[in-house]
Amino acid sequence: EELYRRYAPWLTARMRSRCADAGVVDDVVQETFLAVWRGTARYRDSGADAAGWLWRIASRRLIDALRGAGARGRLRQTLARLRHRDEASAEERVLAGVEHGDLAGALVRLSPELRAVLQATVLDGLTTREAAVLLGIPPGTVKTRAMRARKQLREALA
Repeated sequence: EELYRRYAPWLTARMRSRCADAGVVDDVVQETFLAVWRGTARYRDSGADAAGWLWRIASRRLIDALRGAGARGRLRQTLARLRHRDEASAEERVLAGVEHGDLAGALVRLSPELRAVLQATVLDGLTTREAAVLLGIPPGTVKTRAMRARKQLREALA
């Protein structure tokens, strides 16, 4: 219960940055904690952060959920509703720039490893340690890749 109270709101917010369908997000968060409770997801106490561990479980559950045919239909409906709204929020405009603007082109040119680090640390808001757990790499590697990615983005956008 303590794990749920502490991490469920954080995990829900992070999942919502990846998926616009609140129903799918709620299901994914519940499935994540259900897997923890059932013991199907084993936590190896190797100094790893519980948040990173939960994030990894939830992100895999979200991928599984989005692969389902029903989720695709709900996603299309949500996207259609979003297209018809009158005014986009500042966050939506920034994310649109990330997905479709000059920044999107620069991000596509990054290697998958550098892009994954930026996604985890910048867009998902994970700490270096949490990103390291999620990506399965040492924290020092996360820092190095983040530095290289930012440098390449600055050069591409200059």
